[in-house]
Amino acid sequence: MSEVLSCFDPAANPDGMLSVAESLQQILSKIEILGEVEPVELSACTNRVIAQDLVSAINVPPHSNSAMDGFAVAVDGLIANIPLKVVGSVYAGADFSERLVKGEAVEIMTGAPIPEGADTIVIREASTLNGDQVSFIGPVKKGQHVRQAGEDIAVGDIALTKGTLLRPQEVGLAASLGLTKLDVFKRPTVAIFSTGDEVTCQGAPLPKNCIYDTNRFTLQGLLKRLGCRVIDFGIIEDTKLEMEKVLLKASQEADLVLSSGGVSMGNADYIRQALEAVGKINFWKIAMRPGRPIAFGKINQTPFFGLPGNPVAVMVTFTQFVQPALRKMMGQSGWKPQRMAALTIDKLKSRYNRTDYIRGIYSIDEKGQLVVSSTGSQGSGILTSMARANCFIEIPDELEFVQSGQRVLIQPFADLL
Repeated sequence: MSEVLSCFDPAANPDGMLSVAESLQQILSKIEILGEVEPVELSACTNRVIAQDLVSAINVPPHSNSAMDGFAVAVDGLIANIPLKVVGSVYAGADFSERLVKGEAVEIMTGAPIPEGADTIVIREASTLNGDQVSFIGPVKKGQHVRQAGEDIAVGDIALTKGTLLRPQEVGLAASLGLTKLDVFKRPTVAIFSTGDEVTCQGAPLPKNCIYDTNRFTLQGLLKRLGCRVIDFGIIEDTKLEMEKVLLKASQEADLVLSSGGVSMGNADYIRQALEAVGKINFWKIAMRPGRPIAFGKINQTPFFGLPGNPVAVMVTFTQFVQPALRKMMGQSGWKPQRMAALTIDKLKSRYNRTDYIRGIYSIDEKGQLVVSSTGSQGSGILTSMARANCFIEIPDELEFVQSGQRVLIQPFADLL
């Protein structure tokens, strides 16, 4: 029989509950980066994490070029009200072989290299062309509309740091260096299953007093958004023996095991007994709503999360605990949930000594202010509260309510949901 780890200090937590911050700190202290690295084609690198600093071998742009259509000139050769002679033109991808001298200009297109002897671009809209003579309207500032060689990335610069999540913009940056592959960290493989005899698969008539399983589908979506591979073990029979078998098998096939349901104190919650038999698990009550019960620990060396069974509680605990653990596991450095301040339209009720995650809808009002309102009823089984929402309103544990017009913190769903 494996030990059940204790994490409570009764003096500090008279209600036997950990804060959200304490729980997350303990979880992250037990999570390690997978570490395995693989080369991946650039076209498949989005949502992967780069495994080493990317040092540029070239300048970007590789040569000084024009940012606008117009005329390339040397500012020192300009004399007020005296036109310049246009001695040629240059297009992107081409070259102008002569050196400009005083009194000359070259017609130039966006992206074309700056001719030797020129240092400035005058845009076409500020130019008057008369035959081969061009004059300019208004002042001309030296260096205007010129993109200097290496102004984006210089040779030897670190273009991307190890641990960076590769969004489309980072993939494009790597492409600008001429690369075809990047070394990235292995994607985590996550095994998931649901528990509970009342939970039923879709596609069949719903038995009396049962519910259709939703948690596996929301978890699959969340995990795929994070770029994880998913192994779905389905709905597990509520027996201690079956759960032990699945837990051991899942821990051998995955980098992290994730269940929903069965982590409360009910008599029929066999997942607790099975976990105590095969792993080293903490059973926590967390000072939050929704999602108070959660289990965390390891089966063999594989991290395990046992999330609550209520659908909204599953998503809240996933975003607050599983997400940061997986981002660390996949090698992403320094990730924290995005938080913004908004004015609440509604009076919001909370509970003292608990962090509340109210489902909210944020927007910009007619005054240009960021405002947020509740989605309505906030029960942990009300999935429509998540479907309508685009953020969590985070009410800290020291508040029992928030008045309309008061500033609150929100966590937008843009990162994941």
